[in-house]
Amino acid sequence: MGMTMTQKILAAHAGLDKVVPGQLIRANLDMVLGNDITSPVAINEFEKAGFDHVFHKSKISLVMDHFTPNKDIKAAQQCKQVRTFARKYDIDNYFDVGQMGIEHALLPEQGIVAPGDCIIGADSHTCTYGAVGAFSTGVGSTDMAAGMATGQAWFKVPSAIKFYLTGQLQGWVSGKDVILHIIGMIGVDGALYKSMEFTGPGLKSLSMDDRLCMANMAIEAGAKNGIFEVDDITLAYVNQRVHREYKVYQADEDAEYEKVIEIDLSKVQSTVSFPHLPENTRTFDQIPDIAIDQVVIGSCTNGRLSDLEAAYKILKGRKVAKDVRAIIIPGTQAIYLEALKRGWLEAFIEAGCIVSTPTCGPCLGGHMGILAEGEKAVSTTNRNFVGRMGHITSEVYLASPAVAAASAVTGKITDPATIQAAE
Repeated sequence: MGMTMTQKILAAHAGLDKVVPGQLIRANLDMVLGNDITSPVAINEFEKAGFDHVFHKSKISLVMDHFTPNKDIKAAQQCKQVRTFARKYDIDNYFDVGQMGIEHALLPEQGIVAPGDCIIGADSHTCTYGAVGAFSTGVGSTDMAAGMATGQAWFKVPSAIKFYLTGQLQGWVSGKDVILHIIGMIGVDGALYKSMEFTGPGLKSLSMDDRLCMANMAIEAGAKNGIFEVDDITLAYVNQRVHREYKVYQADEDAEYEKVIEIDLSKVQSTVSFPHLPENTRTFDQIPDIAIDQVVIGSCTNGRLSDLEAAYKILKGRKVAKDVRAIIIPGTQAIYLEALKRGWLEAFIEAGCIVSTPTCGPCLGGHMGILAEGEKAVSTTNRNFVGRMGHITSEVYLASPAVAAASAVTGKITDPATIQAAE
């Protein structure tokens, strides 16, 4: 039997002609990623192990994004530790206030990740980079420490599920709705330690922002990674940003998959994930009136330019409902600046939103929008576990930027199709 995209990348990075599911391999790494929460732990382990060098100063990325700008003294100390480490080892890809962005929005934008790469990150949503045809997965901080020192990591080769996409997205439906639809279909453990591999003619309907969102949330189905077949849309995106050689890996025709799931994108509807698991999905024919207290549009899942555009089309010329707090967080400085130039930020502020510097902020209950007891939020983030964004009795409803913006206007969870887009 042949190999999947993921298996081909892992085989190449392990120096092997072939790998099979379940095989243990040691693979060379193209990138090791950490943030302001996970990097300090990795640095402590790095120093405890007696390492005195990094394997490659250009193949490590340290992104200060979770509690940055620093929300308190502890956050400041963590960033100072990472900043000191980056200076000591002359790390090229160190991002802090002023050059910052949410890590999984920033690295693709900056051309730091490319097709065929093997990437680990001490953050579970490192699987985002599968959108460009890379193998990328989250690891613990100890593995990050070893990766920074040796440039290698151990993997168990995953089996795979193929998602064969057909049709075209309709109306306000986006990649966020597609991945929530899939997670609702297979469950939060439906792809446990498997590779979710996306292919088919329906890819033409998915922008790179859609794909980055979908790969990002592969972990919410329990997957080891998510990966998209590289096509002309991928190459157009990558070739504007990546200034080094890379290799595209395609699955063999006789690659073995545990199952093949066909999805007609034209039948996917706007989807909301109810508390307290991403698999608890409903479409608007199943959603009653639910009043909300807060809306968050941003995160590594949905803080990209097209996400802000969807919000702008709904919020322009309208007002946020009286009792709703609407928080908009561009994913990177470049996205923030472009939205500013286009007049979107002015429209957001006039609508009654606040616009934050790029940060993970409220997604993990960090800052910039913590929920109080019993409060409900519609959020474009990726997790809605108990207490994820604040008090343990608060509730998070995961949705697309369009749904979130429409909900901000009405004060309840709202189908964007019921609100006519502003001209």
